[in-house]
Amino acid sequence: MQAILKSRPFLWLVLALPGIWILGQWAVTPRTYGFGHAIGDTGDWAAWLLMVTLAVTPIRLLFRKAGWAIWLMRRRRDLGVASFAYAALHTAIYLWNKADLQPILDEATNPDMLTGWLALALFLPLAITSNDKSVRALKRSWKKLHRLVYPAAVLMFVHWVLASFDPTTAWIHIGIMAAIEIVRIALQLRQRVT
Repeated sequence: MQAILKSRPFLWLVLALPGIWILGQWAVTPRTYGFGHAIGDTGDWAAWLLMVTLAVTPIRLLFRKAGWAIWLMRRRRDLGVASFAYAALHTAIYLWNKADLQPILDEATNPDMLTGWLALALFLPLAITSNDKSVRALKRSWKKLHRLVYPAAVLMFVHWVLASFDPTTAWIHIGIMAAIEIVRIALQLRQRVT
């Protein structure tokens, strides 16, 4: 049983549950749940999973020998891909709601939408190369490529601030994200000095 709970398929089932719930709520109660909730909740899950993904490095530096931190480090790519999957679902819901190419193109150059499209464009190669085969093929270039997660994360949170009716929640998440990055940088600098 413990092997099943630690398995990658079980993790993916757990990561898929919010998406299943979102789509189920939208299908069963379209008037009360609706497009606004579906697009908001998928965006939230994309952001939350991205923050967890980025928090893995400082967690690993703080808790080097903890089994759960080692497990989290080994599953970091899964968390990142899940974040991308929710961002892609968020985008699919947006496209479905517009249902026509012209309004999508009209809005694409607005700062709120442009930052979202740019973030998605940066996340795409990261999601595609988040597998063992790509790590082996790209070698050292893989780490360089995956540093795109930082500008992509900034663009994603700027998109959230600009596209939100009330950006307060987005600003709180930006603060959390900044704290995660400050801790990561401080820990990595301390590690280089010692």
